[in-house]
Amino acid sequence: MARKNIFSDAPAVPPRDAAKPRAASPMPRGAVGALQSSLARMQESAVQEVDPSLIDEGGVTDRLGPDDAAQAQLAASIKAYGQQVPVLLRPHPEAQGRFQIVYGRRRLRALRGLGQPVKALVRQLDDHALVMAQGQENSARQELSFIERASFAAQLEAAGYPRQSIADALSIDLPMVSRMLKVGAAFELSFLRQIGRAPSIGRPRWLALAQAMERPGASNRVHSLMQGPDFALLASDDRFEAVLKRAGSDAAAAPKPPAPQARHLPGADGVPLAEIKRSARALQLSVPQRGAKGFDDWLEAHAAAIVQELHARFHQEQAEETPQQDRRHD
Repeated sequence: MARKNIFSDAPAVPPRDAAKPRAASPMPRGAVGALQSSLARMQESAVQEVDPSLIDEGGVTDRLGPDDAAQAQLAASIKAYGQQVPVLLRPHPEAQGRFQIVYGRRRLRALRGLGQPVKALVRQLDDHALVMAQGQENSARQELSFIERASFAAQLEAAGYPRQSIADALSIDLPMVSRMLKVGAAFELSFLRQIGRAPSIGRPRWLALAQAMERPGASNRVHSLMQGPDFALLASDDRFEAVLKRAGSDAAAAPKPPAPQARHLPGADGVPLAEIKRSARALQLSVPQRGAKGFDDWLEAHAAAIVQELHARFHQEQAEETPQQDRRHD
């Protein structure tokens, strides 16, 4: 499946360097300036009622499709008890008198359906602050599925945001950003929207789908499946499973990979000490008893300490490499 232009149908988001906040107007000094500053802070803290027709999309796509049952439940709750939590808006940077949604899209959708005004906080935010607020609010609620978070991260990187900013927005560390981007950048946004949020599907299964989509004919098989009349009727998790099955349907006909070959590990005198072999399931190290001269017993006794030391060294090297990788994306 093609991996280029995966965000062709998503609104462009300027990178951090291109999204510098506008310079604030000089504030009069003295009592008048202090009063205006206090009024501005009060306005940002006050909940306002806004006509839903004046609110446009903002930020990047964080949801891959509505959960109809959950959306209906939210609308029923708002109808019965009113809107309890305000949404966050910012003044539209290009259309005077209009606003952009920062977070609270589900509440906005429900209120539009009910024909009710939107209770909102309105704050002056540049593009960088907008996506940071959007990502952190979603992370705090923990409502987004793995693929929605991975797609959100991939959209931010495609827009030019550095990986540290992506990590801050999603409240994750840099290694997790790398793992999310490996999945999020593997699929076009339109493809993900057809599958939906797949709430029960984690990273290993999405990686399996990315690999399955690289098989010959997989893209055509999946496209045919998605165009079928029954595909959209499935739940999101079931759509994912159907796509994975169809993408890998040629697995039985594919030739089996050759059996892994053992590699000899020589000692200081050149005599083989051990063999190492990688299979699809494990990495195996074996020490032949013949000629070991007690080395096999010693290794068995100290195996735990050796593995722990190597594991700590692995994490240290990963930590040293991560800042260099992040700088390449700044």
